[in-house]
Amino acid sequence: MKACGVELKGSEAIICILTLDQGLFGVPDCRTQKFVLTGAGQQDTLDFQFAFKKLMEDYQVEQVVIKERPTRGKFSGSAAGFKMEAAIQLIESLEVNLQNNSEEKASIKRNPLPVDFKSTGLKMFQQNAFTTAYAYLNIQYYGLAENDPE
Repeated sequence: MKACGVELKGSEAIICILTLDQGLFGVPDCRTQKFVLTGAGQQDTLDFQFAFKKLMEDYQVEQVVIKERPTRGKFSGSAAGFKMEAAIQLIESLEVNLQNNSEEKASIKRNPLPVDFKSTGLKMFQQNAFTTAYAYLNIQYYGLAENDPE
């Protein structure tokens, strides 16, 4: 299975593609690490959506997992972030899931990262996107434990 973890931060969608094959994780090379929503207009959103869809098709990504953000409060997402989230969710050829923080933490606690993040070869700003994809693939492979949040 191949998944793309996405962290939406400001007007950027930071991504990390991760594979899981027979219990082994892999980080394939990818031509980009983030997408930027350059403006607030309709064409800007369509351009962002097209570029994201094209990358997912080129790398044959089966699942996109977006790290969920609160809608209110100190750590709430920006308007651009919610616009990018909607643009990604509306790509018909992709299956997109939102992953909440408690689900992610429970998955990481149950299956800690087997390597130090620095040894993955990814950029430091991709760490949250990587963790999101890693937690999602673990949940898909091992399932949710009975006492984990749903």
